[in-house]
Amino acid sequence: MIEVIPNLHPLLVHFPIALISVAAFFHLAARLLRNQPRCASYCAVLAHTTLWLGALSALPTAILGWMASNTVNHDDAGHAAMLLHRSWALATLLALTILAGLDAWRHKVDAIPEWPFIGAVILGWALVASTAWHGAELVYRHGLGVIAIPVQEHGGHDAHQHEDTAHKH
Repeated sequence: MIEVIPNLHPLLVHFPIALISVAAFFHLAARLLRNQPRCASYCAVLAHTTLWLGALSALPTAILGWMASNTVNHDDAGHAAMLLHRSWALATLLALTILAGLDAWRHKVDAIPEWPFIGAVILGWALVASTAWHGAELVYRHGLGVIAIPVQEHGGHDAHQHEDTAHKH
């Protein structure tokens, strides 16, 4: 049996990225729409909920990332990049856990967030973005976790023509 996905980290990474991005957007929207109480309240519920879910989803993502780091072949440069990504991921996980914990402890689910907390959520989002960037570097620059395309014996793209070369005059 061929294993297509050797680990589940790539499947889960999108949840904290998306949820924290949405949380930052709705924290800002809730504050900016505070003069429209009903709309601001809906935005606040979405802001708090997506922050909590984003932080919650970051935990299994980090655990599966740790497990994935032990399953991929890598060289010294890839290992250094992996350690950098792991450092960012652990700092991000800690920051998101603190933010979500503080938010759950101090605010009602429909409370309009204050500017300092919105700034902290945006900084949390920046940590997520940086962690994601370093993770993408592992895949796209160092080739970690990907299966190489087999080299064809006839040595080229003869069987596959790109659209731009097919339409030359």
